[in-house]
Formats: sequence, C-alpha cells, structure tokens
Amino acid sequence: MLTDNKRQDDILIVGLQGELDHHHAVEIRESLDRLLEDASIRHMILNLKHLHFMDSSGIGVFMGRYKTIHKRGGQLCITNINSQLARILEMSGLYRILKVYATVEQAVDGIRGESA
Repeated sequence: MLTDNKRQDDILIVGLQGELDHHHAVEIRESLDRLLEDASIRHMILNLKHLHFMDSSGIGVFMGRYKTIHKRGGQLCITNINSQLARILEMSGLYRILKVYATVEQAVDGIRGESA
C-alpha cells in the first residue's frame, strides 16, 4: 500500500509499505496511476523503506510507471532497498533502467543534478 506522498516541484515522492505482490499490485498500480494523472509530474521517487516483500507483480508495477515517466522525459528512482528487494530487482534487470539511491534526498539531488 502507499504511505505518504509529497511533491517537490515536478518530482513526486511516494512511500510503499507492506507487500507488493499479486494480492496488492492492482491497488498500488491504480493508486500510482491516479497520482500520475497530473501531467506536470515529470519524475517519481519510490521510497521502499517500509516495503518488506515484492514478487514479480511488483516488477510489473515498476515497469508500467517507468514507461509513463520515461515518456515525460523524466526518471523513476527507487530508494531504501532491503537485501530481498535488491535481489529481485537485480534478477529482473530493473537496475539497468531504474535509478537507485540510498535515500530520498540523494534521489532528489540526483534528479536535480541531471535535470540542470
């Protein structure tokens, strides 16, 4: 499920918590898509600090939002990844297309540095 979300200019920062599996993927995908209806959002940071489990359904959620953000010329970044999530992201190949940062603050700095 989504936790807090906040906006910094054209960056949307969203926290995920709990599990991102086939039971929750549709709800999370729909919630993220509602947030992304605002076309002025160019970049998205997903804070995974409180996400404890993810399966292949989560990969699909990330890929769909990546495509939306990529079409806008922006970046989809993920932060605060635990070892279980890191293994799934590495095996899926998502590390090749998503920007990964240790913290939300580093992700914002990374986006701003590349957007400037």
